[in-house]
Amino acid sequence: MFNIVLVNPEIPGNSGTIGRLAVNTGCKLHLIKPLGFDIDDKAVKRAGLDYWQKLNPTVWENFDEFLEVHGKNSDRFFLATTKTDRNFFDVDYREGDYLLFGSETKGLPVEIREKFKDGTITIPMTKDGRSLNLAVSVGIVVYKAIEQNFSQFKSLD
Repeated sequence: MFNIVLVNPEIPGNSGTIGRLAVNTGCKLHLIKPLGFDIDDKAVKRAGLDYWQKLNPTVWENFDEFLEVHGKNSDRFFLATTKTDRNFFDVDYREGDYLLFGSETKGLPVEIREKFKDGTITIPMTKDGRSLNLAVSVGIVVYKAIEQNFSQFKSLD
């Protein structure tokens, strides 16, 4: 359905939770190194429960390696960041889109945000908030994309 791309995730529990979400929504999970944990970490598996075995994430050595394979689809890259005014509600998502999220402490690297500036999106928050938890953010954007494509979404039938 969609591609969830985590660039330099740091917290194993978040990645495990996102892995569980990916299995339950039929999304493909991409993890781009460096990772802040070992993919076999118990915390990843605990958060993903028995879903982690069904996930089969693709782990990339770096963002350039990911781009070599998927860069031709960069017009369908949507980069979640607090550094834009484009609301994630205002995007027309299509099956196969790439939903990119940065690390929990730093977000997406500035060079990636600048290179794909036209694809940046944000989740609205009050002025009192800085950011949302990574797994929560992924869930919000993924389910918005599913809502727009629900008639094609066979996994939830």
